[in-house]
Amino acid sequence: MGAMSNKGSIGNMGTMSGMPPQVTSGSPMTPAGTVISTAAPVYEQSYVENIFRLNLGKVGTFYFTYENNKDWNAKVYTGVLEAAGRDHLIISDKATGQRVVLLMVNFDYATFDEPLVYQYPGVIGNPGGVRGCR
Repeated sequence: MGAMSNKGSIGNMGTMSGMPPQVTSGSPMTPAGTVISTAAPVYEQSYVENIFRLNLGKVGTFYFTYENNKDWNAKVYTGVLEAAGRDHLIISDKATGQRVVLLMVNFDYATFDEPLVYQYPGVIGNPGGVRGCR
């Protein structure tokens, strides 16, 4: 009878799935086999619009290229950086007050004659604080 009860419990184990639980690679498990789900770390990426947003109010020179344009293939704008979005930036001319909306799809690069505020993304805490770059 003892053999039967062992056989019975082995039989019961046989009805359980013999496959280990499916988990994503690298997921930690407890000794009991429970998967511990952890949120993936989220790191902010360094996008140019974020750098522009940190430097609103500064005067810059912005270089743009307009492909397939016979009249002006490249254009340079100088002005006060007023706003920056994912797909555009707005600069203004101090002398005239005129504002220009520029599309980032045509953006090449920008220069500034003063230090820029830049915080490296993905760093926990604030090591060294916000730095001025030259």
